[in-house]
Amino acid sequence: MPNTMPNPIPAGPAPAAVTGRAPNPFPRYVRLEALRMLRNKRYAIFVVAFPVGLYLLYANLWGGEVDEASGLRTSVLLMVSMAAYGALAASIMSTAVPWSQERQAGWLRQLQVTPLRGRTVIATKLVSSLLLVLPALVLVVAAAVLTQHVTLPAGRWAALIAVMWAGTVPFAALGLIIGSLARPDTAQPLAIAGMFGLALLGGLWFPVDMLPDALGAVARALPSYDYADIGRQIVAGGAPHARAVGGILAWSAALCALAVLAYRRATARG
Repeated sequence: MPNTMPNPIPAGPAPAAVTGRAPNPFPRYVRLEALRMLRNKRYAIFVVAFPVGLYLLYANLWGGEVDEASGLRTSVLLMVSMAAYGALAASIMSTAVPWSQERQAGWLRQLQVTPLRGRTVIATKLVSSLLLVLPALVLVVAAAVLTQHVTLPAGRWAALIAVMWAGTVPFAALGLIIGSLARPDTAQPLAIAGMFGLALLGGLWFPVDMLPDALGAVARALPSYDYADIGRQIVAGGAPHARAVGGILAWSAALCALAVLAYRRATARG
């Protein structure tokens, strides 16, 4: 996998001595991170091809059935589940392994001597990760529209994409935690295990009701369950459950705080 270290951030076109104001490196760093991940073959396979392939397979097998609880075609519910899986995978895979490789290569030490502050570095990672989530969401939705003729009102489409896009913050933070604490050779299996574990237990690949009671209770406490539940409520035309929204917000706050702590520990160790 060609996952080369980023080049040093180029200086801005207008030196601070001339303008009296230092150029903001944040947009350039975000662009650099996004372009680097778009060249990553692992990103293309796990994030783009796999969710779309699974959707086409499942939708052609069961897409014409109707869910009794919601009254929606299975092809619509599968669209939400596979888009959620693609977004979840994009946010974790675009942060965990690259971050760990950069840490081992000494890139964090180089960042510490730049004007970028620690919180700016973490914010850059989160923003670039969110940018990389969009292709996964949009491509699964496009596959649903083009092959299964899924239709929704324009406002519902916009709400679905916006909410599912913003809802990936806890997964991106989880990737940063793994990347800050694990070596590159262990960060990859940890990221893949986390990605598949959250997808399986969160009900993205099969209903949580199929699990034993104890395991089902664990599954319903995961952010991936709340994340997909919010999407399903939106396509059904209802308001997201308050419990699911609260769950995502709580997971986001907790994992972002842990990501900051893990980053500080990683930079303290060097």
